[in-house]
Amino acid sequence: MGAGSFGIDQDIVERVAREVKRVRDMGVQVSLVVGGGNIFRGVAGAATGMDRASGDYMGMLATVINALAVQNALEHEGVDTRVLSAIPMASVCEPYIRRRAIRHMEKGRVVIFGAGTGNPFFTTDTAAALRAAEMGCDALLKGTQVDGVYSADPKTTPDATRYESLSYMDVLRNDLKVMDASAISLARENKIPIVVFSIHKESEFGRVVQGGGTCTVISEEGEL
Repeated sequence: MGAGSFGIDQDIVERVAREVKRVRDMGVQVSLVVGGGNIFRGVAGAATGMDRASGDYMGMLATVINALAVQNALEHEGVDTRVLSAIPMASVCEPYIRRRAIRHMEKGRVVIFGAGTGNPFFTTDTAAALRAAEMGCDALLKGTQVDGVYSADPKTTPDATRYESLSYMDVLRNDLKVMDASAISLARENKIPIVVFSIHKESEFGRVVQGGGTCTVISEEGEL
């Protein structure tokens, strides 16, 4: 949503698409999981009295809207892209089928996974960890608001410490809010390192994929 408080900022979507293309052109297979908080958050709906499951389903539909926006931007960049939704909606995208997703990636297409896990009470972080495990990904990269994992929110705690590396257990033990516990546990069980970087830094995705940039790596060996 860029600098706005709601909706889709097309300039931001196009920049993200360019960065994904740049990484894909390096020969890296890329799949994406997008959130939907710029349109609707199920947790926020539940906080106002809405049934949590209904709110989560609304949030899942919001992720499909975002996935279609990213697909459109990628295709404008000349990148063959497929959206696969955990909630079937055949008129706008393909249903999520693991073998189909793998085949798309083998053909060099960028695959965007929409609708989270398809189940309420699970975040898109958990969906990303699940899809990373199913696709046999080498790493799970989380593009977020800050350039890594901090000991506290750096926006409200200026002297918060940024970590270069952490173990999965460090994150869980210290209740660090980078991702929900189920996503961290799923990545740990499948030995998938998590790399947290800022989505706001231009070209940072490419730098991080090449082992540079500013980020926090969460793995079995990380140290607090």
